Amino acid sequence: MNRSAPFLPSLVAIAVASVSSNLVFAAEGEEHAQSDIALETLTVSGETYRNTATKTKLTSSETPQGISVIDAEALEQQGVESIAEAVRYTSGINTELRGGGVTRLDLFSIRGFQNDQTYYDGLRLLYNDWNLQPQIDVVAIEQVEVFKGPTSTLYGAMPPGGMVNVIGKSPQEEPSHSIEVALGNDEKQELTFDSTGAINDSLNYRVVGLGRSKDGQAETSEEERIMLAPSLDWHVNEKTLVNFNLYYQKDPSMGIYSSLPAKGTVLDNVNGSLSSDAYAGDANWETYEKEVLMAGYKINHSFNDNWSFLQNARFMDATAYQENTYSTGLAADEKTLSRRAYLTDEATKSVTVDNQFSGTFDTGVVEHNLLFGLDYLKLESDIKYEDAAAPSIDLYTPNYYQITRAGLDFAASGYSSDFTIEKEQTGVYLQDQMRAGNWVVIVGGRYDDFESTEKGKKYGADTDTKLTQDAFTGRAGLLYEMESGFSPFISYAESFEAESGSDKDGNKFEPSEAQQIEAGFKFSGKNTLATVSLYEITKQKVKTRDPNGTAYDQIQVGEVRSRGVEIDLTQNLTDALDMRMAVTKQEVEVTKDNSGIQGNTPIWVPETTAAVWLNYNSIEGLFEGAGLGLGVRYIGKMQMDSANTETVPSATLVDASIGYDLGMFSTELEGASIQLSVTNLMDETYYSCYDTNNCWYGDERAYEVSARYDF
Repeated sequence: MNRSAPFLPSLVAIAVASVSSNLVFAAEGEEHAQSDIALETLTVSGETYRNTATKTKLTSSETPQGISVIDAEALEQQGVESIAEAVRYTSGINTELRGGGVTRLDLFSIRGFQNDQTYYDGLRLLYNDWNLQPQIDVVAIEQVEVFKGPTSTLYGAMPPGGMVNVIGKSPQEEPSHSIEVALGNDEKQELTFDSTGAINDSLNYRVVGLGRSKDGQAETSEEERIMLAPSLDWHVNEKTLVNFNLYYQKDPSMGIYSSLPAKGTVLDNVNGSLSSDAYAGDANWETYEKEVLMAGYKINHSFNDNWSFLQNARFMDATAYQENTYSTGLAADEKTLSRRAYLTDEATKSVTVDNQFSGTFDTGVVEHNLLFGLDYLKLESDIKYEDAAAPSIDLYTPNYYQITRAGLDFAASGYSSDFTIEKEQTGVYLQDQMRAGNWVVIVGGRYDDFESTEKGKKYGADTDTKLTQDAFTGRAGLLYEMESGFSPFISYAESFEAESGSDKDGNKFEPSEAQQIEAGFKFSGKNTLATVSLYEITKQKVKTRDPNGTAYDQIQVGEVRSRGVEIDLTQNLTDALDMRMAVTKQEVEVTKDNSGIQGNTPIWVPETTAAVWLNYNSIEGLFEGAGLGLGVRYIGKMQMDSANTETVPSATLVDASIGYDLGMFSTELEGASIQLSVTNLMDETYYSCYDTNNCWYGDERAYEVSARYDF
């Protein structure tokens, strides 16, 4: 399966063919009919904002590494409800991992590597690796930034494909208030509000809130959420700003987590196909309750015009309780699914702090933007787990009310667990972004010390393990800004991930490592923003079977390689019509392994993805004030399991939205607007799979009608 030789040349051809015509149009447009159209410069209000790719206020166009930004306007146009929906028109990232019925976690595949570690305002949302992952509702978000490739030089232990950082809404001095009501399919009801303004000369506030309830996609399931996010900016003086922020979210119910077998979903079944709302769990034993409270602050102090200090800190207290089932196999009749029932009771407390000291100075003709940082995070999570045999279910004539607590014998299973996980990471980093004329150079390095422990009773046995690892990662990049608007770049970046366990001789594993080489160009014109990136990531020290040990012994000689090209294009086609396009072509391969999967492609990695969103805003005539959005997404085929025995078919999905500013109809309705948003307009059936026993249906067609009033 080694297709590496012709791969990169073919990617270059795709990139040139896809982008060149648009860039020529943009260049001509600056001199001719389109000269009066201009893309707005991306800005995020808030003095404590830092660009995800540099942790400075420098723009992403100056960064010699891939980064995509989805702003508030795009989020509103597309009517997104989750972080996964927010990034679905972005290159390099696949959000179709757990289907439409699973909404309780944010999980992505970025440049071929899985990532469940989301960031919020530059700080990691600490995940206990079990079932308690904090989520930020999109109502509280100003924009989403996807930083692609290795990010460890700024953020520590992270998967090599990249990361997602969501930027929260910040207090504003100018008063602005809105209230919105939404109704949709599956009995959806939602109320949101957003209010910001000045309290006095030194205090600005913002309060964002949400209440939502709906039926889940799977039979009998429900989803409920309450969210409140107040924040306050205190301008202590001209040089010092203190921001206090709070985020509270309670999810009394968050749908399902159970899966379906491949037979009856992706693969043929003698009994026919299951419906997209099929459910393999039990309504009597289907609970997921999550409550998250995060309290933070930011202190931004300017020593003078060149030097400043930012401290960003957050404390989190979160709990989650779950009752669920998982399947243990499909019977020969291809309809009877055997199951086990389990529960988890989890509580997490964490703290994370990032200190950034930055400044600019000149050495001859070179301008330096220097960043020195020290960050720290600590998580402590208590986990209880029980597991017991449960009645099987007939998937084609299901009884969803079989399980009772009294009928579950947890003591007999031997899986009872009550243990504590602790994680601690300290990182020191240094970065210099230099400019000399049109040349931009970025160089950075970081040292991390990571420690984790597990103590207590796990799966019926006592556990007391400790993992201590350290790593150094580096980064370097070069970009040249041409007068024509083109900025070619090349970069190198490293990442690491902590790896637990040891080999058969007792030697503890080292952190896995990854390196990326990336090259491409960025283009900025009056009507066009574009990025084309070609990259290769190689991840080493991946755990695989020890050929000289038992079936359970492992050694660190595995390797995974990801190669690809990404195209992101934003184009003003006319003064009323704009387009956003994203294309990804990637080849991800297990290049070294002892488990029989060498040469295979990992799961959840489509070879090709493409997305186009067109947005039309009528600015004159009969339909003045109307807006129409239409999007098409293509998700290429994926492997069903690590053995690559079957494939998950590709899917083409259509999304649409239509809105109207009612103030254009009548001055008495000024500030009022309505919008209809539809996802998967054609109700395409599509899937994702972890293996042949665990598959999920993608989102069914969903619609939402919202009415908003701004005042």
